[in-house]
Amino acid sequence: MSTPLGPSTIAPWIAAQTQTLLAQRGHAWLLAGPSGLGQHELASALVRAWLCERATPQGACGTCGSCHAIDVHTHADLCVLMPETVMLALNWPLGEKAQDEIDSKKRKPSKEIRVDAMRDAVEFAQRTSARGRGKAVLVFPAERMNIYTANALLKTLEEPAGDVKFVLATEAAHQLLPTIRSRCLGHTMVWPDQPSAMAWLQGQGVSDKQARVMLRAAGGRPQDALQYAAISELWPRLPRAVQSGDVSIFKDWTPAQTVDALHKLCHDLLAQRSGASPRFFEAVDLPKTGTWQSLTTWGRALSNAMKTVEHPFNTGLMQEALVSQAQFALNSKT
Repeated sequence: MSTPLGPSTIAPWIAAQTQTLLAQRGHAWLLAGPSGLGQHELASALVRAWLCERATPQGACGTCGSCHAIDVHTHADLCVLMPETVMLALNWPLGEKAQDEIDSKKRKPSKEIRVDAMRDAVEFAQRTSARGRGKAVLVFPAERMNIYTANALLKTLEEPAGDVKFVLATEAAHQLLPTIRSRCLGHTMVWPDQPSAMAWLQGQGVSDKQARVMLRAAGGRPQDALQYAAISELWPRLPRAVQSGDVSIFKDWTPAQTVDALHKLCHDLLAQRSGASPRFFEAVDLPKTGTWQSLTTWGRALSNAMKTVEHPFNTGLMQEALVSQAQFALNSKT
């Protein structure tokens, strides 16, 4: 995940959506779409503009006291609700109690948005604005709310107190309560065209050749593509390495990244077998192996593996098992 972007570095398709949404009225937005399209960046751009002292129809100025306060994560009128793991990754401060519990090893950072944090947000929404520009609550990723957290938010969404706006950003809107979705104005994230995505990646210091591999590996989603910068030279070799059982191709990868890459390989092999074009790999890099039965069985096994990928398994052993499973599927004759 990336940190909130300032006005000067925001991607052009995010800037265009920011302008569109700022022109519309509403107190709660739900930004939805698959990962890598910039939900967090768009949500950040909206709250910056809502709270900015010199906002324009295009968005926040980026230089006023309010924008600076957001940049340093100290804005009194902004409440950010994220899992503690995400808060720490993006350098947002945790509440004093939560930080003490984690520092004292009483518990690990939560991967869900905790109900205690949501209750604090409900109280925040009822307070008077400190800077006089209203208040904003940003929830990301919104699908990480459990049933108790979502219910705590629901009443405030129905009857917001004072001048407060909400923006919920999600990569899995179907996991949200229908009542949460119905109380927000929905916005489907825009997919950038390839030239725009390529230009943006090159603006991040990526070469043209790297950008093409990275964008393909990410399925056309530019922010996800940045995660492939370190392995752009490795990606074309991955299918043959897996076919030969080479586990070292996944050195330093997490289990989630490993399963994701294998899922993409399985998808492209099935697409190739059906006569369609592969999406994540170049056709020339794919072995013409595996059968319908072996590949579909492998695909189902990978879907099951994804459900438990965040469990504390031994990464090396899990990768060996996944590559062995893949090698069998790719070399099967039945």
